[in-house]
Amino acid sequence: MKTRTIVCILAFLVFSTICSETAVAIPTEVTVRVISKGGKFVGTSMGGASVIVKDLSTGEILARGITQGSTGNTELIMDKPRTPGDTISDETSAKFTATIDIDEPTHAEISAYGPLAQKQSANAVSITQWLIPGRHITAGDAIVLELPGFVVDILAPPAHVTLGGAPQIVKIRANVMMMCGCPLTPGGIWDSAKLEIKAVVKKDGKPAGAIDMKYAGEPSQFEAEYAVSEAGTYEVTVYAFDATNGNTGLDKTTFMMR
Repeated sequence: MKTRTIVCILAFLVFSTICSETAVAIPTEVTVRVISKGGKFVGTSMGGASVIVKDLSTGEILARGITQGSTGNTELIMDKPRTPGDTISDETSAKFTATIDIDEPTHAEISAYGPLAQKQSANAVSITQWLIPGRHITAGDAIVLELPGFVVDILAPPAHVTLGGAPQIVKIRANVMMMCGCPLTPGGIWDSAKLEIKAVVKKDGKPAGAIDMKYAGEPSQFEAEYAVSEAGTYEVTVYAFDATNGNTGLDKTTFMMR
């Protein structure tokens, strides 16, 4: 009887010790927004941005998802004077919110990749952030990652097309916009006149000239004409560059001339 009692007491002590040493995971909410450099939030209209929250020390993925919602309030983001601490998001602004169960302060890496609807121009960005159990990061703008780049989508000539014989004028046309999908227009909120938008051409792997892309009369549409005098394989790179902040984006295509 005594032996049984001692065993029970020991079992209780072991169980109590295990319980006292086992930390309780606490649900912690984290909201992440992704904003286009010089623009608005990357949301549903651009396929959103993929967000991953990862434990920096172990590599464990704590949460993942896609930002959803609108690009936000243009006046609030672009026009209204701001002081540190001012909020630029509203209830409709694109975001990803996760509830993460953690039992101790966790050093997290939070990364974003997008826009998912224009992967030829997608970029990635990440930050590190301490997460404290039960201390939600949802107030104000919460966590905001700035996504650099422009969306550049060459519409003509299509990739790998074979055109007729040289000499010939080849029309180059591209859609160029902010990563949030905001349009570029001369004199607009996103002023294309302040950007350098060029088409750089190579023939059979060697430089063959660069030409300015001109506004084509529709938002975000730019075009140029390139005179081809010889047969060969041509590579076209269209890029957009903002000298005021270094923002850059590009796309490539190829065509063959007989």
